[in-house]
Amino acid sequence: MSSTHVAPTGRTVLVVDDEDDLREIMCYGLQRRGFTTLSAAGATEAVAVSHDYDGPIDVLVTDLVLPGTSGSQLAALLTAVRPRLRVLYASGWSRSAAISRGLVDERGVVVQKPFTPDELVDAVRSVLRVPTLMT
Repeated sequence: MSSTHVAPTGRTVLVVDDEDDLREIMCYGLQRRGFTTLSAAGATEAVAVSHDYDGPIDVLVTDLVLPGTSGSQLAALLTAVRPRLRVLYASGWSRSAAISRGLVDERGVVVQKPFTPDELVDAVRSVLRVPTLMT
């Protein structure tokens, strides 16, 4: 069996999910495709990781429902400090259901659980193609 070397993308993704196994799987799948990952189990930890990390964080992948807060509230906190940060929400709800419940606005990008590592990587690459407001 041969191992394939994946060139680093130069992109960093902060993965936030309170389910440890899922968070680890998401990080592993992204790392195998060349992304640098940071990991947090909740909003407080994510804010600390973002504060402590000196480099750019390109994408926040966050569960829509986190203990004590929502993914959209976390995204608002982090994008206030890192305006170039792009956001991808992970949820058991479809995008339309998340919008109708007020969990994301019309611009929100949602990848529906369960998803494969390839679907996650495709979604991350998709949000990276969208220009940020701060160019």
